[in-house]
Amino acid sequence: MIIIEDLVRRFGNFTAVGGISLRVGKGEVLGFLGPNGAGKSTTMKMITGFLAPSEGRISVCGHDVVEQQLAAQATIGYLPEGAPAYPDMTPQQFLAFIARVRGLEGDAAAKAIEAAVARTGLQSVLDQRIETLSKGFKRRVGLAQAILHDPPVLIMDEPTDGLDPNQKHAVRNLIRSMAATKAIIISTHILEEVEAVCTRAIIIDKGRIVADGTPAELLARAPSRRLDEVFRTLTTPDAEINVEARS
Repeated sequence: MIIIEDLVRRFGNFTAVGGISLRVGKGEVLGFLGPNGAGKSTTMKMITGFLAPSEGRISVCGHDVVEQQLAAQATIGYLPEGAPAYPDMTPQQFLAFIARVRGLEGDAAAKAIEAAVARTGLQSVLDQRIETLSKGFKRRVGLAQAILHDPPVLIMDEPTDGLDPNQKHAVRNLIRSMAATKAIIISTHILEEVEAVCTRAIIIDKGRIVADGTPAELLARAPSRRLDEVFRTLTTPDAEINVEARS
């Protein structure tokens, strides 16, 4: 469902992504891991069409992301870093806007909004302005808009960032419940999250893949079973590490 071939992204003389190739199939939940600045968010932005690649090719559900951008984006639910939204809207207004953007109207839009709200637990804040919400609720609004149109592909950058332990558990259960019918990529720094929801994990460093396997296979490289130890084993000595071993 996702095919990436020789993907490169340069910013001036700096190469953020240096030749990544991978495939993600239906039913896979791919954990996208690596030190800060490794190129994870840049790669995810290119998959979703937010950034154009300098070189290489990306196909999502059979659509070339550069040549058939709108068709590819219609198949994707994207939760970017920071969960941006219009701060003066309420979650109800924002999700209604997203429904219109996604081509949903009338009963179809109402049912989609109702389902997304129920799955993300937004009922108590639907009529509050988004700018007044806590970081955790803002993140849930972002997650709700990503799943609103029931896309076959989900790209989520730190989906549980800012959530309390109970909320993290609920989001992981949601990801697991959707996994069988979708291709999902999530970036995370949390070991528990990788073990709980990912069927496969990739570690990148300086824009290149340095490891690809099941979470168990990657963690077997570290006697302590800590992601920071795995990163130090596989990445460059000066890589900045920011890892939560447990949530």
